[in-house]
Amino acid sequence: MSDVALDLDGAAPRTNKPAWHRLVKDPIAMTAAFFLLLVVGAALLAPWIAPGDPYASNLRVRLCPIGSARCPQFLLGSDQAGRDMVSRLLFGLRATLMLGFTAVAIGGGFGATLGLLAAFYRRLDAPIMRFADVLLSFPPILFGLAIAAIIGTGLNGLVVALCITAIPSIARISRGAAQQVMHQEYMEAGRSLGLGDLRLLWRYLAANTWPVIMIYMTLQLGQAILLGAALSFLGLGAQPPTAELGSMAADGRKFLQIAPHVSSLPCALIFLLVLAFNVLGDALRDAFDPQLRQ
Repeated sequence: MSDVALDLDGAAPRTNKPAWHRLVKDPIAMTAAFFLLLVVGAALLAPWIAPGDPYASNLRVRLCPIGSARCPQFLLGSDQAGRDMVSRLLFGLRATLMLGFTAVAIGGGFGATLGLLAAFYRRLDAPIMRFADVLLSFPPILFGLAIAAIIGTGLNGLVVALCITAIPSIARISRGAAQQVMHQEYMEAGRSLGLGDLRLLWRYLAANTWPVIMIYMTLQLGQAILLGAALSFLGLGAQPPTAELGSMAADGRKFLQIAPHVSSLPCALIFLLVLAFNVLGDALRDAFDPQLRQ
């Protein structure tokens, strides 16, 4: 919590520069950050940088391998419908990242709010945490199956399932971080000055816990992407012909022996995404953990 300093007049938090310097000096973290910046940029620019239409099929050039002279226009080959793998991967990456960011932004934001309220209002602590325990007791796959049965398969149901699974873990992290801030002197000083609950919550409690929450959300992004891809692989997410990495991996599993690139390329991209988010999240935690700097 010492990474952010807050004046009693409610001024904006000041970030501790040595923590950022420590992060920048970590070559592995910077490599992960550069990779994520690259793939996020590619996903955002997919409609303009994709070499072709990701949904245009041509059965005459189906299952072309990587670097095939038969279809040189396809840099990474083609899939079972003769569609360009590069274009499919770019648009699939776009959909997968959208799922992960949406789940963490909505579900994580709701969970963080619940955690702050549980730490600030003691009477809400028990019911909120028991609600989080109930959600944690169910495997995430079961949420996907239940949501698919209620809403139906597709991206909308998948987003709802991912948002729900992101709530309990982030709520617990937020509550733990907020409980430490609640014992700080500036919280007591704010109360003695007669500040309202809303200002104490937003300008003091939330402002001094957001680094911990954001770090954990970075780690949660990798888990959300992996879970979303797994649910899509099971047929609960994006439906054909929508390009999404999990569904693309599922579509290509039938051709692993004759065209392994159709399934292995989206799987490799999912692996690199999850690894990069985990590495960056661990580096952020190490850089902003005050015990590691002592």
